[in-house]
Amino acid sequence: MDRERLRSLISDEREKFAREHPRSRSLFEAASRNLLAGVPMSWMAKWPGGNPIFAADASGARITDVDGITYVDLCLGDTGAMAGHAPEATAAAVTGRYRRGATMMLPTEDSIWVAGELEQRFGLPLWQLTLSATDANRFAIRFARQITGRQKILVFSRCYHGTVDEAFIVVGPDGRPVSREGNVGPPVDPAETSAVVEFNDADALERVLRKEEIACVMTEPALTNIGIVLPHPGFHEALRELTQATGTLLLIDETHTFSAGPGGYTAAHGLEPDLLTIGKAIAGGVPAGAFGMSHEVAERVITQSDADYEDVGGVGGTLAGNALSAAAIRATLEDVLTSDAFERMIELAGRFSAGVQWTIDRHELPWHVVQLGARAEYAFLPEPPANGGEAAAGADPDLDEYLHLFLLNRGVLITPFHNMALISPCTEPADVDRHTEVFSEACARLVAT
Repeated sequence: MDRERLRSLISDEREKFAREHPRSRSLFEAASRNLLAGVPMSWMAKWPGGNPIFAADASGARITDVDGITYVDLCLGDTGAMAGHAPEATAAAVTGRYRRGATMMLPTEDSIWVAGELEQRFGLPLWQLTLSATDANRFAIRFARQITGRQKILVFSRCYHGTVDEAFIVVGPDGRPVSREGNVGPPVDPAETSAVVEFNDADALERVLRKEEIACVMTEPALTNIGIVLPHPGFHEALRELTQATGTLLLIDETHTFSAGPGGYTAAHGLEPDLLTIGKAIAGGVPAGAFGMSHEVAERVITQSDADYEDVGGVGGTLAGNALSAAAIRATLEDVLTSDAFERMIELAGRFSAGVQWTIDRHELPWHVVQLGARAEYAFLPEPPANGGEAAAGADPDLDEYLHLFLLNRGVLITPFHNMALISPCTEPADVDRHTEVFSEACARLVAT
């Protein structure tokens, strides 16, 4: 690839972005006086162009910014808005519930419905509601440590589990566990709390689990935040067999892999976890998460007489399980992210993937695209990677910036952290085709001689 040409194309796109987004730039400069990095949360600065666009409105699969530009939204809040922006059923439920009280430290009937629906979808019978998937993971890990009497957990290198401290560990260049690069102020070296192996490496997993010192394996069914890394045939079966044989709990995080269907990857592929966590998409954009457990785990939990689950034991939060979140989850699961909706979403994701593959083939690019239900992602490697280490080695920040900015400048948003597109119930075939058109144009300019 002609890197000089790539740098020139990036420069052109930056100039175009600056010309067309003066209001966003002005607001970013004003925000920088009181908001660290000029944004409410520092990761919002990740968008290309020198500053993020500032949003004005969002509806369905569209976002309009303060400069009056409307975008096809294939980012969808990095899964948080997978139901689409402001779905009518969720909006009505949230409005009605807020007027009747949003948080009271008391359960509501909606929470009963939600727990029953989560059991039906994911197969685990007993649930707790949280404010985020990160919280759900934190609390599930605490439960696992408490009932097993083991202190360490195991994760897969380059996994994504929100901001859980124990997950910021990777396999280093020499094969040893190290803190992930850029890890901010870890309370302890994560090697003290966690073991780590590469995804799809059942042999390495067995070597660690056979020591019988791991409380739980916490894993996404497929890696999703380093590109999509799918499990090899037989890997999940080996994972389940090894955890059961060594008294290790299996914690499945479905937060991103919920895209695989109404019951996530777990239901679609018949997984049998001891614990399961989910968040982001289930409440239509309202902060919410949940974690479920088997009857066996629940029985072991309630027999822990020295554990304070009700007050200061480190599990919960004043707003966890609040009435507003429960109402939003119910409306979203009951009326928006239905089986019929997923069927259509997955079909459109196939259309997206086919368009990307057509472009890759047409321009003879050494790239690939992977689909995971309603989610698809392209990466700059000729073949899908087997693990997080291989995926990370294929990263190309310059290509990321060029493609993201080229798409953004032509009214298409994909996730800024990687090349992920997500389909919502209100995404249209024309939206997918628009991406194919713009992506193809970007690639044509890239390879032009």
